[in-house]
Amino acid sequence: MRTLALIKRIMLQLLRDKRTMALLFFAPLLVLTLMYFFFNGDSQNPKLAVVGGNESLIAAMEEVSIEAISYDTADNQTIITDELAGLLKITEGHFQVVLENNDPTTSRTLLMRITQVASMQAGNSAPTRIATEYIYGNAETAFFDVLGPILVGFFVFFFVFLISGIGLLKERVSGTLERLLATPIRRWEIVLAYLTGFGVFAVIQTIIVVFYSIQVLDMVMVGQVWHVIVVNLLLALVALTLGILLSTFASSEFQMVQFIPIVVIPQIFFAGIIPLEGMADWLQNLSHIMPLYYAADALKAIMYRGEGLADVSSTLLALAVFAVVFIFLNIFALKRYRKL
Repeated sequence: MRTLALIKRIMLQLLRDKRTMALLFFAPLLVLTLMYFFFNGDSQNPKLAVVGGNESLIAAMEEVSIEAISYDTADNQTIITDELAGLLKITEGHFQVVLENNDPTTSRTLLMRITQVASMQAGNSAPTRIATEYIYGNAETAFFDVLGPILVGFFVFFFVFLISGIGLLKERVSGTLERLLATPIRRWEIVLAYLTGFGVFAVIQTIIVVFYSIQVLDMVMVGQVWHVIVVNLLLALVALTLGILLSTFASSEFQMVQFIPIVVIPQIFFAGIIPLEGMADWLQNLSHIMPLYYAADALKAIMYRGEGLADVSSTLLALAVFAVVFIFLNIFALKRYRKL
């Protein structure tokens, strides 16, 4: 009987905790739904610019699932501007390919298909040798070289979010925040103080993660290291403000952790690990409300493609907007504890 009474108490306690019930039943459905849409999206054929090709060649390209586009003239900038996977130039029967290599897996598949078409055009079954150049990376570039910058941003975001949220939650549970609110201090001063206090450690953590990734793990680094640090610091600020904001809606550390499947995990799918191009428009639009989407794009541009802060200014602006919005929401959220 004592065991049954304990079972009843535990079940009633869970039933009263709406957030736990939502996590238990809603969060798995949300993640599974996102995975369904991501992994069941329509795969897009790589777009290839063709200079000097004929109709027979273009038709052969289409047969091997290459979206070939004829150009009178084209260069490496054409690939970037028109968002193409590569450029094929045919001069006196010689094939020369320039691959963007933004996705090494796609580039290898495209090169294999071009080689197949070239062999068919030459009338032999032996693989035709094709002169190949790469805009980003080289023939040895692995998928992790592209994935690495995304992971750097994700771990900075995740741990800053978690630690800042739980840190402020402890302040509230212990009564420290209530005692502060009993003083004449303003809400914005409290938010600024917590952002600065947690921010110092977020800066240290960010610098450690960046330098460890580049110096120890030898991740690809084409751009400037300090550019990477700037992006990650801005991302850490977003994670810091978001973590503090959500902590105001949690009453225990367990409830703070419950936000991870709802807030953090969905952002992984929109960070660039899975291509968005073949997804539905509404799913692609959803990525624009995910801070990690912008940070991952900026980090990949700097670390892998060698771009600078000016080239990723729009993504940095988006992260700054997220941070400012979360800061103001933090100030407003403190009204739950005191009205000034």
